[in-house]
Amino acid sequence: MAEVASQETEFAAFAFGSVVERRDELEGRPWISYPVRVVADTPELVAVYLSHGTLLTFGDGPFSWGPHPWGAFGDRWRSAGILQLHRPGRGHSVWVLRDAGTGAFREWYVNVEAPWRRTPTGFSTLDHEIDLVVPADSRTLRWKDVEKFEERARIGHFSPEEATAIRTEAADVARDIAAGEQWWDTSWSRWEPPAGWHALLQSFETEGS
Repeated sequence: MAEVASQETEFAAFAFGSVVERRDELEGRPWISYPVRVVADTPELVAVYLSHGTLLTFGDGPFSWGPHPWGAFGDRWRSAGILQLHRPGRGHSVWVLRDAGTGAFREWYVNVEAPWRRTPTGFSTLDHEIDLVVPADSRTLRWKDVEKFEERARIGHFSPEEATAIRTEAADVARDIAAGEQWWDTSWSRWEPPAGWHALLQSFETEGS
């Protein structure tokens, strides 16, 4: 935990509206990188917004995990804009998903991933496959991609210790949701981006930092 705290204070907080990099880093290189705008950056919460149409930059292969799966859909974020909430030090982020047609809040999407590491250009993490999908106004949830995670663990993409920690993180979040004790403020489901927060086409360097 001391290491996480050190990483979080290595660089100054980003101001509201700043354009920063949000990337998944695999084997010391960006696996995917895309620009987001900062909504909040405090010791308790980091929130960033991914706009519809934003440029996605995929790392040069090969990677032991193969190409990033989003590459199958092109180099732009096609879905509705997404607010991503992260509690520093925790191994997941919470995405606020909206209906692409109406813009209405649809569900919370818990993306289990490495704790965000602050970098000079933004934040780095790595997706851990397991996701939890929580419909609007519900304590029920659906587990997603557990089989993919277990296969990665089986073939050694995660060490036994890492796999155990990832399972524990997902189970802890699922238990809190079922008890109505999730850490994030549910009023974020009503948050709207400021006018003018359209697609970002900025590309960051693909070298690890």
